[in-house]
Amino acid sequence: MDMLGSLAPYLAILLFFLIVIAYAIRILREYERGVIFTLGRFTGVKGPGLILLLPYVQQMVRVDLRTRVLDVPSQDVISHDNVSVRVSAVIYFRVIDAEKSTIQVEDFMMATSQLAQTTLRSVLGKHDLDEMLAERDRLNDDIQKILDSQTDAWGIKVATVEIKHVDINESMVRAIARQAEAERERRAKVINAEGEQQAAAKLLEAAEILARQPQAMQLRYLSTLNVIAGEKNSTIVFPFPMELVNLLTAKADKQAN
Repeated sequence: MDMLGSLAPYLAILLFFLIVIAYAIRILREYERGVIFTLGRFTGVKGPGLILLLPYVQQMVRVDLRTRVLDVPSQDVISHDNVSVRVSAVIYFRVIDAEKSTIQVEDFMMATSQLAQTTLRSVLGKHDLDEMLAERDRLNDDIQKILDSQTDAWGIKVATVEIKHVDINESMVRAIARQAEAERERRAKVINAEGEQQAAAKLLEAAEILARQPQAMQLRYLSTLNVIAGEKNSTIVFPFPMELVNLLTAKADKQAN
């Protein structure tokens, strides 16, 4: 008992040092940084590796530097052409300045989420529905640049913004289908008219070539008869010389005189 009593102070001191060491030693991973506060004042950013703190004097806030994925909830958006849609998106961002992300904003995850929702509604509301559906890459870039510029003060880097879904109601889906059908019909009529125009131009060119040599017209006539006679049909075709027609017409004129 006397030995234990004599060792008690030393054991107490040893236990105290063990507690101090347990509170003083911190180990940060490669993707972590520690924001150090000494008596409440910012004194630096440390890490990764072994960090030594003064217990009860210094405090450390861990900050993860890995890329985070933020799912933006569906937002009700009124497009520039007054169409109501629901749009959802996903944002990829990471902390590039641990000091700013800890000191300048209370909760950078919540702040970035709220800012992303507001920016999504603001940007998409300036565009028509057709642009939302056909030009997503440009819209993604616009939203990313706005978010990145506004979160820079928080030490946040917004790398990518992707619009996931653009949901529209059933009546608008039917209207878009009718519009697409009308567009296809318009294109078909335009193509048909262009074909008729090109065919007329070719016929005019062929007529000009045949007019240079009257014999060519007779050869073309006989060639057409040959094609018709070669087909399996009941039509009987025989050539009638145009010279005979001219002769009969001249004789009739003489008799009339």
